[in-house]
Amino acid sequence: MAKSKTAYVCTECGSDYAKWQGQCADCGAWNTLSEVRLGPATGGRGGSRGRVAARGAGGFAGSTAAPRLLGDIDLEDVPRFSTGAGEFDRVLGGGLVPGSAILVGGHPGAGKSTLLLQTLCHLAAQQPALYVTGEESPQQVAMRARRLKLPSDRLRLMSETRIESILDAAAELQPRVLVVDSIQVVHTDDLASAPGSVSQVRDCAAILTRFAKQSGTVLFLVGHVTKDGSLAGPKVLEHMIDCSILLEGDHDSRFRTLRGQKNRFGAVNELGVFAMTEQGLREVKNPSAIFLDRSGDPASGSVVMVVWEGTRPLLVEIQALVDSSMLGNPRRVAVGLEQNRLAMLLAVLHRHGGLQVGDQDVFANVVGGVKVLETSADLALLLAIVSSFRDRVLPRDLVVFGEVGLSGEIRPVPSGQERLAEAAKHGFTRAIVPRANAPRNEIPGMRVQAVSTLGEALAAVE
Repeated sequence: MAKSKTAYVCTECGSDYAKWQGQCADCGAWNTLSEVRLGPATGGRGGSRGRVAARGAGGFAGSTAAPRLLGDIDLEDVPRFSTGAGEFDRVLGGGLVPGSAILVGGHPGAGKSTLLLQTLCHLAAQQPALYVTGEESPQQVAMRARRLKLPSDRLRLMSETRIESILDAAAELQPRVLVVDSIQVVHTDDLASAPGSVSQVRDCAAILTRFAKQSGTVLFLVGHVTKDGSLAGPKVLEHMIDCSILLEGDHDSRFRTLRGQKNRFGAVNELGVFAMTEQGLREVKNPSAIFLDRSGDPASGSVVMVVWEGTRPLLVEIQALVDSSMLGNPRRVAVGLEQNRLAMLLAVLHRHGGLQVGDQDVFANVVGGVKVLETSADLALLLAIVSSFRDRVLPRDLVVFGEVGLSGEIRPVPSGQERLAEAAKHGFTRAIVPRANAPRNEIPGMRVQAVSTLGEALAAVE
């Protein structure tokens, strides 16, 4: 068998070279060349300057599935099975799909390994499961399982970083669920680059994904994240897998949020909430009750809003603090919100609300560490800012949602009826919503005030 050859490909422009060099001669980018394997020659111009057959495919180029008519494909529902945690199943779209590849990312200490170890210990009691760890010894994993009091007598454990050995063990054990922790430490003998490099991560992930598709095994890949919160490694890694979820949470908080960023089998941006306890991660059945812990005396600059996370509404508290600035350029700080949107809404407040805060520092925060990614928080944020600026306490039984346009109009948001029903379930008796989201039928125990402009919303809280 002929020895496989390698080339070096620029991850920016795609140019390939016979040898590694610091700068790409075509696009001028530095340190972007990564090693890839060359496919067998098929005629035409060969050599390292030819096309790289296996670039980004990791062996998929050799797949020879016969073409089929689209109408002949069986459309029966894919059989799912539960992970044992309802919040985990919600983020995955209803459970695990055989043959799917799932990437779990998160900062160090967020609880990725704990969550997957709990899941596999539960699944191993019903079906074959294999946990491959490349960062810890078997003794360390066993100590964690004993500390968490997990049933570990049926789970297969393997400490290995060589992809060929992992595949041999998986072919022998034929697990229905396979965890590789983590993809950044796995390597293949066919590449000379170090584990964690772009080429190693891409090829190893592609090989494992191909194995999962062909064998029907559910594959979990643990991925590291960078300082800005994005997944480390090549961007093509997120395109290979079926589902990408991120485990978030501060070290000083006992709560963790599991957010789906990509899902071929369910809704994107679905949110699951867990609490870190001495027995590991425990799912939170009613997240709104946690984020609405408003103990203490009422204070200005606080209001409750209803955001839509995946397929369900979530009640969270938003806080604002407006204070005189001692700087020539007042500060605008947003935690859990988009910074640029805060600046835009302050301009709308000045133009259409008649409130000048240009000489004030403005701080905004979403309580509980939740990141709000939708525009339904606009109206609640502006009312919290006005409350803090005028030092007027808003009613504790008030809930607000709505998008604010640049001309001061209040635009409707999706699923308005479901948001109001969730608020009424938690005891809120008053709501300020866009006019288009006003309920057709009266909600028992709740007075809904529909507004069309920012001026109407400000008058409603006078």
